[in-house]
Amino acid sequence: MASVLARTLFYPTLAYNVVMEKITSRHWYNRVDPTVILGALPFRSMTEELVQKEKVRGVITMNEEYETNYFCNSAEEWRAVGVDQIRLSTVDLTGVPSLEHIHKGVDFVLKHREQGTSVYIHCKAGRSRSATIAAAYLIRLHCWSPEEACKVLASVRPHVLIRSAHLETLQEYYKQVCASESS
Repeated sequence: MASVLARTLFYPTLAYNVVMEKITSRHWYNRVDPTVILGALPFRSMTEELVQKEKVRGVITMNEEYETNYFCNSAEEWRAVGVDQIRLSTVDLTGVPSLEHIHKGVDFVLKHREQGTSVYIHCKAGRSRSATIAAAYLIRLHCWSPEEACKVLASVRPHVLIRSAHLETLQEYYKQVCASESS
């Protein structure tokens, strides 16, 4: 049922995001640190900017396939411009990334961090699914609490929306990666 609702509302909510970026102070994407950029759908028209200006060499796509079919680069198109892409499909609106996806996403970011390159983490709006991965990266990097990591994200990207289900998953992730350091 959640997947049907997400599909039904996808285009209206994507249009809403485009409008909000035009009429408010929202940015399509924001840099979190030298490695991570958190943002909305990377439209094909943004490819050169992301690759040349932002030095993106990795993309984490939190969207389901149907969300990226028409407006975004495929994995092959990203590869053609020197960018690795991983897809960690999570249902829009109600979905929460699994712990398995969080671990895969954070490991991907850390690999790029070691190489000195940037990763664009996105979902449709860059508010919840992708923000959860970005928060997990900050947790792993600094052993910050989930609340601290989310507060930092909100200072960079004020319209981030981490719901209670996302926070619960981040708390479990925190226990897995930082428990030994905090004891």
